[in-house]
Amino acid sequence: MDFQGGCHCGRVRFRVTVAEPLPPALDCNCSVCAMKGFLHLIVEKSAFELLQGAEDLTEYRFGTGAARHLFCRACGIHGFYIPRSHPDGVDVNVRCLDGDARARFSVQPYDGQNWEANIDRIR
Repeated sequence: MDFQGGCHCGRVRFRVTVAEPLPPALDCNCSVCAMKGFLHLIVEKSAFELLQGAEDLTEYRFGTGAARHLFCRACGIHGFYIPRSHPDGVDVNVRCLDGDARARFSVQPYDGQNWEANIDRIR
């Protein structure tokens, strides 16, 4: 199933392909995800296509610096990033998908405050 999404101002747009049945979106309680309201959908890079806005993306790294938190420099929305847990994948924010896409996903809590102890739940 293909979904499109993007940032609030529309400068950054992307497409993601997800196999059915749709996996649950993970609602992480770590410090950055809880503040951003990120609902995680991790896909392989081949299932993700940046349609426009590469020049409008900026990056934030913290902690180990392994995760590349990308966001629109104009509106600040975090539509996707390169996660520490899957450096060869892309983590899409389900809340940034167009239309009723969010309603198609179940949401599962993820204890990111204890990331190291729970990493096997998302591999």
